[in-house]
Amino acid sequence: MKTPRLLSVFIAVIAVLAIVLAMDTLRLIGDRQWLSAIIVIDSQYYYALFALLLPVAFLIYPTRPWIDYPLALASFVLMSVFSLNALTALDEAWEFGAPDWVVYCAVSIWLILLEALRRAGGMALCIIAGLFSLLPLYTGHMPGPLNGLPATWQETAAYHALSTESMFGLPFQAFANLVIGFVLFGVVLQHTGGGQFFLNLAFAVLGRQRGGPAKVAIVSSGLMGSMSGSVVTNVLTTGQMTIPAMQRAGMKGNVAGGVEACASTGGVLLPPIMGSTAFIMATLLEVPYIDVAIAAALPALLYFFSLFVQIDAYAGREGLAGSRDEDLPSVRETLADGWFYLGAFGLLVFLLVVLKREALAPYYATAALIVLNQFSRAHRLDREGFVRLLEGAGRLLVELVVILGGVGLIVGALSLTGLSGTLVNDLLGLAGDSLGLLLLMGALTSFVLGIGMTVTAAYIFLAVVLAPALVGQDLLPLSAHLFILYWAMLSYITPPVALGAYAAASIAGASPLATGFSAMRLGTLIYIIPFVFVLEPSFILEGEWTATAQAIVEAVVGVWLMAGALQGYLPGFGRLSALWMRVLLAFAGLAIALPDLDVAFPAGPANHVHLIGGIVVAAAVLAYVRAAALKPAAE
Repeated sequence: MKTPRLLSVFIAVIAVLAIVLAMDTLRLIGDRQWLSAIIVIDSQYYYALFALLLPVAFLIYPTRPWIDYPLALASFVLMSVFSLNALTALDEAWEFGAPDWVVYCAVSIWLILLEALRRAGGMALCIIAGLFSLLPLYTGHMPGPLNGLPATWQETAAYHALSTESMFGLPFQAFANLVIGFVLFGVVLQHTGGGQFFLNLAFAVLGRQRGGPAKVAIVSSGLMGSMSGSVVTNVLTTGQMTIPAMQRAGMKGNVAGGVEACASTGGVLLPPIMGSTAFIMATLLEVPYIDVAIAAALPALLYFFSLFVQIDAYAGREGLAGSRDEDLPSVRETLADGWFYLGAFGLLVFLLVVLKREALAPYYATAALIVLNQFSRAHRLDREGFVRLLEGAGRLLVELVVILGGVGLIVGALSLTGLSGTLVNDLLGLAGDSLGLLLLMGALTSFVLGIGMTVTAAYIFLAVVLAPALVGQDLLPLSAHLFILYWAMLSYITPPVALGAYAAASIAGASPLATGFSAMRLGTLIYIIPFVFVLEPSFILEGEWTATAQAIVEAVVGVWLMAGALQGYLPGFGRLSALWMRVLLAFAGLAIALPDLDVAFPAGPANHVHLIGGIVVAAAVLAYVRAAALKPAAE
């Protein structure tokens, strides 16, 4: 349904105001803020940002005008009142003892936010956030792990609306101070033809290889998914181009959909942006962004390598050829038409990695992209294009602010009742001294809690509830946080939920369940990769470079063997005809890829025994396959 012109312009104006407000907070012009006379403390800025964006949720996701407009007006007025009184609230500690009129305002904004969350994030997330936000009221009557410090409804409402631990907690602060710029960059990249450019470039470089269109999907969807931050949205955008191309190359619809779902899921795990999750993770861990990006790089590349070799094996088994030269774009022409996309992306990476200017980097890169875009005849933005661009940015900002505020209610309730620490202790008690058991429990918990939740919402919730238990077992904080992020994302490709796979199935015209199982099979190795890096610190570049090099070689060889076993075809060796070969090769690959298991299971195998055993088994199987392949030729 097309957005009415007036609403489209209104959302664009709100996006501009929100971006200007964020840029002012970043002090882009010297040490003077443009709004310094009004925005005195951070909480004023947070309330002002909410006042701009929250009302728009009721216009973007409408029900009835007589409900939508009063809610939009009430949310604007209430957040404006909080912003104007933020300094007084800080001085008089309203968080712990607010006047009656403030309490009623807090209750109102609490309910309004839940309604906005229902519209923007879905009923499931609304119910979860609503029940958790009420937890302080009934926790005193709950058994075991859910029994915490009780609070009155007045104290709970004031805490949610006025503290820096609830709806305005660290996740929202990361959004307000860092993420807005990256949202803008991603939207500008999409609206200026960046998605099509990366797709064409991938086709020009990889299209001729066997299974070329699928390999193109892996690269292009991974890059765009890193910037969009939404698995389903990325599937529905890039998938419109990649899935039909894979089907034309002879790939079954359910497999093509599974490839796109896996690639889009991996995009959220891929630096430098990771769908903005990297910046929230850095804020929660209180570490520089660059540390998160570096730690996440090798696991993400290993995941995409596993997809790549599986696709290559599938294409070899099915005899799928690459695209014809006349159907592929030229590398030279593609770069000539879209060189400025690479320039803007390179500038972003340079500012992030070299100069370490995380806050300002996306704004400079966006400005460069918009200016350079005007030299493109095909994708030059006109006035209508700018409005659509800003509208897209506004919609995404509204969705994020509502979801982060709603998830903040969950975090705030756990903080107010003291249950965040209690749940961690209960998990540790159940696992005992076994890190392996704790990891398995953590993986299952992350998977279940990730079902139906957005990437950001799932990660934040798990970072509060589960990550401290893993860190308490002497795991590196970055490893633990990446571990729960990976396992939370598995719900997007795992039936019966598999939202990413089901979205791809709608484009491919295939069975949703069959597409889900295809995605699960193609993404099998993502179930294993988190255990590789959480148990081997050198894999996230912690420790000596020699240990990192060894971990990389072992992981690559192990993944290559497992991918061949899963697809029944190993490049360079051919088909693996017998089931026993595939089973042995899969276990050999797993033994080679996994680090020393005595870290997780002290009573388990000694150092390097599993590695040596895996190498011996793999060598025996491959020698047998090679001999069987050469025997007919010799005879």
